[in-house]
Amino acid sequence: MRNMRMNGGLLSSKNLGKWLLLLLPVVAAVYLLWPTYSYYQLNQEREALAKDSAALEQWDASNGESFLKARNGRLKLGLDLRGGMYVTLEVDVLKLIEESADPASVDEEFSKIIDKTRKLSDNSDLDVLETFLKEFHGAGKSLLQYFTVSNQSDPTEASIEEKLRRDADGAVNQAMEVIKQRINKYELSEVNIQKQGARRIVIELPDVKDEKEIRSLLQTTARLEFKRVLMNRDLIRAFFAIDNLLKGVKLDTSAVADTSALAMADTTRTDSTKKDTSKVDTAGKAKNPYAGLSDDEAARRIKRDYPLSHMLGGYYAQNDKSSYQPFDLILKKAEDFPETGIYRFIVSGKSLPQLLKILDRADVKRAIPADIDIIVAAKPEGTPSKDGTPEVYDVYGVARDPDLTGDVVTEAFPSFDQASNHPVVLMEMNTMGAEKWAQITGANINKRIAICLDGRVYSAPVVQNKIPNGSSQITGSGTPEEANLLAVVLKAGALKAPVKIIEERVVGPSLGEDSIRRGVSSSLLSFALIILFMLAYYAWGGGIADVALVMNVLLVVAGLAGFGGTLTLPGIAGLILSTAMAVDANILIFERMREELYAGKTLKVAVDQGFNKAWSAIIDSNLTNIAATIPLLVWGSGPVKGFAITLLIGAVITLFTAVVVTRAMFGLVIASGATTFNIGQKRTA
Repeated sequence: MRNMRMNGGLLSSKNLGKWLLLLLPVVAAVYLLWPTYSYYQLNQEREALAKDSAALEQWDASNGESFLKARNGRLKLGLDLRGGMYVTLEVDVLKLIEESADPASVDEEFSKIIDKTRKLSDNSDLDVLETFLKEFHGAGKSLLQYFTVSNQSDPTEASIEEKLRRDADGAVNQAMEVIKQRINKYELSEVNIQKQGARRIVIELPDVKDEKEIRSLLQTTARLEFKRVLMNRDLIRAFFAIDNLLKGVKLDTSAVADTSALAMADTTRTDSTKKDTSKVDTAGKAKNPYAGLSDDEAARRIKRDYPLSHMLGGYYAQNDKSSYQPFDLILKKAEDFPETGIYRFIVSGKSLPQLLKILDRADVKRAIPADIDIIVAAKPEGTPSKDGTPEVYDVYGVARDPDLTGDVVTEAFPSFDQASNHPVVLMEMNTMGAEKWAQITGANINKRIAICLDGRVYSAPVVQNKIPNGSSQITGSGTPEEANLLAVVLKAGALKAPVKIIEERVVGPSLGEDSIRRGVSSSLLSFALIILFMLAYYAWGGGIADVALVMNVLLVVAGLAGFGGTLTLPGIAGLILSTAMAVDANILIFERMREELYAGKTLKVAVDQGFNKAWSAIIDSNLTNIAATIPLLVWGSGPVKGFAITLLIGAVITLFTAVVVTRAMFGLVIASGATTFNIGQKRTA
């Protein structure tokens, strides 16, 4: 009967809140960590099929979406645990300033000021332009002696300073954009590129296999080109030529392709459409070979017969973009399409990596006509996060040889059209560039010119009229951010600010595995020692503290996964430290409870007094730790920031587990009818 009453008390509605405090955090932690477990299982399956491309393709078709979802939600590992390359680049802003000066005006005094500025700014985060201006004006010099502003006939000191500042600030943004596009070609997942300080860029590249190639890639000068857009029947012939070349050739199918060939967003960003291969118009020619097949089998055969074209969606208009009509390339010949008109081709984001691999092959490049180059837009057209349409990229046919290169661009900046108030980009060219630009624009009125950076198209505006003086206004940017990006790209050919590697660390996969092994071993050892100490010194009370400790570690790791954090080796150190903080809070509580029990108080009173009197000390110690992590988060980077994030999450969760969870467990003990409880206090006779 006594046991029945005790159990009834534990499971009563009065104690429901205490049980929820114990169970809900565990359920939440399991939910947040499930993607990590799921990713590990799926990745093991995928790696086992790495040598069988057909099986891997089938696995990707069945599990690709689940795999990507699990990978995005898992607990991420830092480079020190996973292996990879960590690079810090510095943009040489002083070189930009030096190159911006008129070469005919540069004298010995100017060179001395440059040298002195470099000595002061090297190995520091000083503002290079401010340092240069301070030294420059200190020497009694005027900017008008050495610098000009291309679009001003009567520049002032202020206007020159403004231009130099705009160029200096834009140099880092331009370098970041170039680096992003180049690294994207390597299909590295979870690359982290961020600005640090005034002129540095920090790049984290997991799973890098060729450090030399990456190093060369990061320091190569950007190539900006202006190319005529050639979207006509010849481009379709090029697509079919590639299909014919690739038939029977074993392709790399490691990328998750859109094997339906068939889901694309239309130009008005409405619902995606699926091609029905059973209704292809063959114009009285051979019977459709895919008729009567299942959707999966038809898609498989189309992909085999049209290795490139199956990934492309096509749209055509006679003379007005608003009248675009979709069409497909399957079971067609180039002669089935009009010679003139407006063509548009798109590829889904899922198929893009595979398409780029095909276009990068040497034999494919030889199969394309000598005067045509097939390249892809740098930015997606779709906005899947907002309206649910698939992310798509435009595919362009452009002239193989550029009509003009970016070294003729002297200035580019975003602005607004005074008539329409729409964002535009204003571009200036030097004298030689202006002459060639007048010829190019005059010969291509109502045609498009593609602005290409490192082989990707950022914009393809229509030439409205001949531009005689090199001063162009580029419209079509939907937002100020797009206009700013285009201005950054245009300055890639004008800015002379090289980047240099000032720090580089490479962690091999085996070293990363060794770090994980050592980190886990040290964590388990410290955790075991703490658990044994608490049990030995505080008996059953220590057991309650140990349960709260396990929950603390589980919630800290789950919190990292839930907030998209990255676990690093210093982060493991932060986890161990937060574990010690959690135990420290329990020790304060237990010592207070023991004092109350020594004084002859009942268990309930001792528990209440123990928590109430220790609370102020616990909150003070944890708030101090939280305050200490804030500067590390704001000004720290890399390993320091990883340590701070783990420590911050640990401090917050410690307040919950050491006080709320532990007290809930003591509350359940008291609710069971217990009047004594061993927390290591000395027993009296």
